[in-house]
Amino acid sequence: MAILLGVDTGGTYTDAVLVQDDAVVLARAKALTTRHDLALGVGSAVRSVLEVSGVSAGAVAMASLSTTLATNALVEGQGGRVALIYVGFRAQDLEAQGLADALAGDPVCVLGGGHGHDGAQVAALDEAGLLAFLETHGGDVSGFAVASQFATRNPAHELRVMEVVRAVTGRPVSASHQLSAKLGGPKRALTAVLNARLIGMIDGLIGRAEDELRRVGIAAPMMVVRGDGALMSSAQARQRPIETILSGPAASIVGARWLTGMDHALVSDIGGTTTDVAVLRDGRPAIDPQGARVGPYRTMVEAVAMRTTGLGGDSEVHFVSEGLRGGVTLGPRRVVPVSLLAVEHPGVVDTLAQQLRSTTPGEYDGRFVRAVPGVATDGLTGRDAALLERIGMQMHPLAAVLRTRMEQGALKRLVARGVVQIAALTPSDASHVLGTLDAWDAEAARLACVLFGRRRTGAGEVLASDPTVLAQMIVDQLTHQTGVALLQAALAEEGLDEALATHVLMQRGLGGHDGLVKLETGLNVPVIGLGASAATYYPAVGARMGTKMVLPEDGGVANAIGAVVGRVTIRRSGTITAPSEGLFRVHQESGPQDFTASDTALAHLEETLTQEASGAARDAGADEIEVQVTRDIRTAQAEAREVFVEATITVEATGRPRVALG
Repeated sequence: MAILLGVDTGGTYTDAVLVQDDAVVLARAKALTTRHDLALGVGSAVRSVLEVSGVSAGAVAMASLSTTLATNALVEGQGGRVALIYVGFRAQDLEAQGLADALAGDPVCVLGGGHGHDGAQVAALDEAGLLAFLETHGGDVSGFAVASQFATRNPAHELRVMEVVRAVTGRPVSASHQLSAKLGGPKRALTAVLNARLIGMIDGLIGRAEDELRRVGIAAPMMVVRGDGALMSSAQARQRPIETILSGPAASIVGARWLTGMDHALVSDIGGTTTDVAVLRDGRPAIDPQGARVGPYRTMVEAVAMRTTGLGGDSEVHFVSEGLRGGVTLGPRRVVPVSLLAVEHPGVVDTLAQQLRSTTPGEYDGRFVRAVPGVATDGLTGRDAALLERIGMQMHPLAAVLRTRMEQGALKRLVARGVVQIAALTPSDASHVLGTLDAWDAEAARLACVLFGRRRTGAGEVLASDPTVLAQMIVDQLTHQTGVALLQAALAEEGLDEALATHVLMQRGLGGHDGLVKLETGLNVPVIGLGASAATYYPAVGARMGTKMVLPEDGGVANAIGAVVGRVTIRRSGTITAPSEGLFRVHQESGPQDFTASDTALAHLEETLTQEASGAARDAGADEIEVQVTRDIRTAQAEAREVFVEATITVEATGRPRVALG
């Protein structure tokens, strides 16, 4: 008998489950996610599930973690300050693939060097320029990313840059060729930048989580869920944190399939920060062929074809002032629900009541700010540092902290870096007002709704004089935005324009328009609703979409279940080109190697990749490894004969974690 521990750190809750022999859920537990130190929430959830189950810590044979940390960080624009070393490219190439936006002002060094499509060096690496850049910026960034032109054909310059950076600065370096074997320099560079930005966050989470498990008494090694639903070792996750984006959502799909046995459905997982939608076909989630997309970024990471929207139970409620009636919209930023803040800071209710005594609504009514302890604050500008010092370690009404409008920009930057948190009105607060949720302080939620409802619409009327009316407006908006996300995913899967999801005819059809024209629209597949708040919000979504909404009994912990029922899967890809007739060049980590026969080159690359993938799978803790090889050979007709053009070999090594086999 093998007892497996699965843990998922979400935006609001951290879930833990114990699964026996990949077949039965023994126990489940939740703890509040501790944003300042996620490992504390992990420890609380693990202690709770062990206590509920009566299972001893020493009986746990494997622990596995899925996390939304990387996904949420990218959606919310958080992460460490990094530097990009861009070799062999032009400065204007920084504008491609959203790379400049992702850098967000972080330092860049455009160096001479790089290789050609055939792997031959185009220009020597400018090491003098590299050293000068490191002298200037080596101490003010948390890590480095390096991308060299055609590094997947010859990684020599990226490897050399890594060597120099580590020797000079001691900081971690993310090389683009180690994250993807595909061409497309700017997109590889973007992936490397995001990986570098996440390293400190993921490394800290894994290290602290492992410490917590040992403190509880669990000695089993820890696995981490990748964005494609497979498992990787914690050591691999620390080096390649970008592969954990969509980790939580991927685990939820694996968990949804395990819980329901359904082969064909939409899976929608609502958390505190995001809603993740994917298509389940033939019992398996599809891998996004273009690479994982999170927020505004399209990466080269292999992950489930998942659509992540900044919409969750803790999404910020915004006032829509346009039009006579006014209204609300949600997200994409997560904030601390006022009702939760009031539990942690009892003075919140008094502050809200005091704000209500003012006859004139304040711009920042119902909004609070607090610092997040333990977050690195190096590299802050003078205005940002001054605002952070004013906030200190106390909770404040936002109006008491912001003195000028110019400081709004400083506040946004501090929030983006994860240095401070904003608390404001959320759907979770609305649910407390409506009585569908009672976890936190309902009175604080009611007062926050009263304050928000005092805002004036374009017609000069108050938005909502009754807090329950505003609360229902917020929940109805969540239903609408969730429906749009589901429709967009379905339309994209059908090859249709996802903009149709918000078209007036589509929206009228959802309401069953029956006038001179009869309109009926909706979803033609069931939806599996997951997440702690799915039972609260998703019945209305199913009714709106005109489809069956499946809410599994353990759907609230599907991510944690998916974390332990997955398999270790390692993929390695390589390319063979033909730079001249009769010459076949194998591109690999050690550099290009030439052969005079295509069969010999193919056999060599396949053997090399098989050894690499199998070795990595063993390092990740897999046993009974199975290997699958895919060859994609492209040829052309020339003078009535078939000519070799290029070939790509992909090797997939798969196995169950050996600890799970007892």
